[in-house]
Amino acid sequence: MIEIFRDVKVNWLGRRKLYLAISGSIMLLGLVSLVVKHGFRYGVDFRGGTIVTVRFQQKPEIEKIRQLLRENGAPDSQPQELAGRNDVLIEFQGAKEEDASAGRSTIINALNKGFQGQFDVLSATSIGPKVGDDLKRQAVLATLYALGGMLIYIAFRFDSWIYGAAAVFAVFHDTLVTLGLFSIFNREINLTVIAALLTLVGYSVNDTIVVFDRIRENLKLRRRDSLETVMNDSINQTLSRTILTSGLTFLTVVALFLFGGEIINHFAFAMVIGIIIGTYSSIAIAAPLVLVYTNIHGRAV
Repeated sequence: MIEIFRDVKVNWLGRRKLYLAISGSIMLLGLVSLVVKHGFRYGVDFRGGTIVTVRFQQKPEIEKIRQLLRENGAPDSQPQELAGRNDVLIEFQGAKEEDASAGRSTIINALNKGFQGQFDVLSATSIGPKVGDDLKRQAVLATLYALGGMLIYIAFRFDSWIYGAAAVFAVFHDTLVTLGLFSIFNREINLTVIAALLTLVGYSVNDTIVVFDRIRENLKLRRRDSLETVMNDSINQTLSRTILTSGLTFLTVVALFLFGGEIINHFAFAMVIGIIIGTYSSIAIAAPLVLVYTNIHGRAV
């Protein structure tokens, strides 16, 4: 395996209180943001509404479209240019249960005020509030099922529930921090973001398992060393692998974030934040939790 760092001697666990304080502070800021903003900013997928894709004969002015929508009954609509042709995607939120498709007529009527005969509707999808609530519930359940499955798998693989609990807590930490940053930066949460979170759950726990596996191997070989020493050395030994895999993935998602367009921008933002936080938690959250637990139960540091 290619090694970027050789003979690393970083005392990661010696700074565990600092890492836990940093994580706690970020989650607290996210919680304060949620309280101030009265919850997350949900997309059409969860709030209900209409998504309309329109193709114009000539490249339109997005600001003019936004003004027409604002002045003609759709102030919360979000027009987004699509890469390639003169296509614009418009999200109209806040559908009513009795007529979820009313947003289509509102959008078309608004566009006719400034682009009469200059556009065609390519597609229109409407989601009612009840469907949005069901999708929201299913998204939460999917995340919880994923965490529960990983807890069982890791506990079985390492013959100790504390490893599974620490890994799941670290992944849960990653999810909370990412969602908190979504609230702080007023980012929209939609189904693509949930897909990103589920992707990150698997990615983060994979990193954590690599570290835990090295810790388990070293504990068998170095029974006289303290647990903290073995853990520090194990993290340092896997550091090159962590930086290589996370770094390459990070470059990919950064390119996706910068050049992927508006449609997947929230997805890419979740991936960028998640890769950073997931790598951090594998080193600074999961292993310290195992150490703290074993110290409380009387084992040597």
